[in-house]
Amino acid sequence: MSRPSIRVRDTAVAALVAVVVLTVLAVGFDLALRDREHDYLLSEVRVRTQRVTADLRQGTLRNPIPVERGDPTLIQVVDADRRVVNATPTVAGRPPLSSVVPPPTARLQHFVTCSVPGEGCLAMQVVRVTAASRTMVVYGARPVPALLIGRRLEWILAAFVVAVSALIAWATWRVVGGTLRPVEQIRARFGEITGSDLSMRVPEPPGDDEIARLARTANSALERLEQSGRRQRQFTTDAAHELRTPLAGLRVSLEELVMNCDSPETTVPAREALAAAGRLETLVRDLLFLTQIGADPVDREPLDLSSLAAAEIRARRTPGRGATGGPPSEVPIRAELSGGVRVLGELGMLSRLLNNLLDNAQRYAATAVTVTLAARGGDAVLTVADDGPGIPPADRERVFGRFVRLDTARDREAGGTGLGLAIARDIAALHRGTLEIGDGAQGAEFTLRIPLAPERSDDGER
Repeated sequence: MSRPSIRVRDTAVAALVAVVVLTVLAVGFDLALRDREHDYLLSEVRVRTQRVTADLRQGTLRNPIPVERGDPTLIQVVDADRRVVNATPTVAGRPPLSSVVPPPTARLQHFVTCSVPGEGCLAMQVVRVTAASRTMVVYGARPVPALLIGRRLEWILAAFVVAVSALIAWATWRVVGGTLRPVEQIRARFGEITGSDLSMRVPEPPGDDEIARLARTANSALERLEQSGRRQRQFTTDAAHELRTPLAGLRVSLEELVMNCDSPETTVPAREALAAAGRLETLVRDLLFLTQIGADPVDREPLDLSSLAAAEIRARRTPGRGATGGPPSEVPIRAELSGGVRVLGELGMLSRLLNNLLDNAQRYAATAVTVTLAARGGDAVLTVADDGPGIPPADRERVFGRFVRLDTARDREAGGTGLGLAIARDIAALHRGTLEIGDGAQGAEFTLRIPLAPERSDDGER
């Protein structure tokens, strides 16, 4: 299971912290608001009931009990027979607000009740009063705000917590995304950089923060790598050029020696030396070509890959022309090429790629080589399959390395320099393509994929 991205983790942490903190604040606010409102209601009711109780004891209580305009306080005076003898206008003539009668030992009680018909929930205070040898009960009540009835406030606060947490998560997602966007651009640019082309640089954001310094450090490292690679390529190129002249002279001398040899004792060693010199020349040529891949920009143009593949195959069937210009191979090539498969490429490099694949296939094939070409999913797909000993799955990536020798029948003893497949893959990568080894019916099957060239419109524009 892969680890979530920094953006996801930061957003999740911010949302979780927001939920926890806001929930604690919401619970505290809920409890504090309920306590404060409860105390306020009871305080207001207490003031009113104390005034009524004093008037009742003095015999000066008016009927109905007067209240100020807009005052929601409800007051009833109930006698021992449970009759309402006095009340505020809103509850006059109605049954007692409560059946609670305080005992003589606890003359004052207060509570919240929701059992009064038509009144919702009330914060109530009940006072037992003795006036003129009569026991009265004074009920004072004040409506509880609708927001505090039931769980309405809790649902509102829960919605608030969810909404604010979602807003914080969204803001964190945007802020972290904006902060990491330069990092993603640096990562994407690094993904485009190849070992054969170190001239690209990562974008440097403005400022002097950590990301900007990271980008500058990365570009500095890329510049040093580019200079190092340039020096290595220059050294290899110079060495290859210096070796070509004495090798050409050695080859000429060996050819003259072979032509002038009269005895088999000297002819055979001379021919073996000539063949070795030829392989050494091929190795130097491959090394020189390998150092030049990607060193300079490639001028790609639309090419008919079908025609190019057909021409390379015909050349190998021509007497006097075989693998890389050598003697004709005895292994036949069967071709199944779809016409009109066009790609953007450099003719010489694509020709070299096809030659290397065909050289490898004919070198190891037992009876035949099969070449197919078709357009699939926006790519030109070329397969070169042989019926030789095949390549084990564990070695299918390693075989593209330079000077790789497999511990199987497919090794360099059969010829070649050990650079052909490495060159082929580098050329494919230079054309934004891939070269891989798949499971063939028998032997090895190399699959080349290169993006198709854009189709031309009717007016000739791409």
